Amino acid sequence: MEHKELIAIINKLVDELDFISARKLIEENMEWVNQYRVHLNSNAREILAFLKHKLDSGEKPLTKSDIATINAINMYASKFDLRGLKLTIKGKEQLLLRKETLNFLNIDAKTLLESMGTIKKESQE
Repeated sequence: MEHKELIAIINKLVDELDFISARKLIEENMEWVNQYRVHLNSNAREILAFLKHKLDSGEKPLTKSDIATINAINMYASKFDLRGLKLTIKGKEQLLLRKETLNFLNIDAKTLLESMGTIKKESQE
């Protein structure tokens, strides 16, 4: 695939609001996309800048396993199944310490995890 074709596909995906596919393409071809970033539209350039910032800071992206764990936490919290919630978070302490994880938790999960002392309470300003 040529760089022109790749850039065109990324721009089309972003125009169609398919940011997930665009992000995957950018991650897979980071060097090429970075080299030809002037041909990207503004939203695609923002995705590239976001990914470069995360890469430079050393932060690892959430894996499919991490996302599945977060979804399970949200499901158990919504059903108020404390036993399932405790079993799910057992051994996942590092996942719960990441700021990115907190963005994916629903209100029920945040409330229960805060009351259990698993995560810090968010400051209300």
